[in-house]
Amino acid sequence: MSLQDRDFYLTVEHTCAYYEDRLCQNVVPDPNIDMHADAYEQLGMIGFRRSGDHVYRPHCATCNSCTPCRIDIQKFTPSRSQRRCLKRNSQINIKQVDATFKTEYFELYKKYLDHRHAGGEMSNPSEDDFKNFLICHWSKTHFLEFRENEQLLAIAVIDKIRNGYSAVYTFFDPDFANRSLGTYCILQEIQHCKDHQLPYLYLGYWIDGHPKMQYKTNFNSVEIFQNNHWHLLDKID
Repeated sequence: MSLQDRDFYLTVEHTCAYYEDRLCQNVVPDPNIDMHADAYEQLGMIGFRRSGDHVYRPHCATCNSCTPCRIDIQKFTPSRSQRRCLKRNSQINIKQVDATFKTEYFELYKKYLDHRHAGGEMSNPSEDDFKNFLICHWSKTHFLEFRENEQLLAIAVIDKIRNGYSAVYTFFDPDFANRSLGTYCILQEIQHCKDHQLPYLYLGYWIDGHPKMQYKTNFNSVEIFQNNHWHLLDKID
């Protein structure tokens, strides 16, 4: 079934995760039609994301701040600070593994969320929260393990789509915040795209001026999806 044969619907309004004074909505493919990897790949290339098995794209009545973004791998060059980050973490070993639940992964996930989102909706997650958010039964999902001396430092969750990888989520040990592990994981996801000769790394949504989203523009060659086309970010008026 092609995308043209699918119906799309708007969800009910709910509180925005980024602006407490705003309501948001998502556009979602018909939930009565089974999602599959090929359809998800097509949707991923036009800015859709997934949370567990659910595929969505923000479509709010009074706000269009959430803008899909991706990195053009061929044009990307690391900045001086990013090269320092790579050097600082050069002893880390990286391994692609199946996307599955392990107690070790969950404990790191919980530690990360309890530190980064203390008191928020994502803090104190359950095992089912981990599974329902990160694991999907129909997508081509892998975890990238980041270890140093056998200690698990970070997990990057990535989905393979037709022309790249989609960075679903990354979590890392907050005790190593001075290592810039979030930046390091993205740099290695870029390298993963290069290794597999894939042209794009999809980074989800960018919100201009939002402090939690500005890190995405620290990576050059970022493109954003506007007016049904991808454009270099620095060429947008």
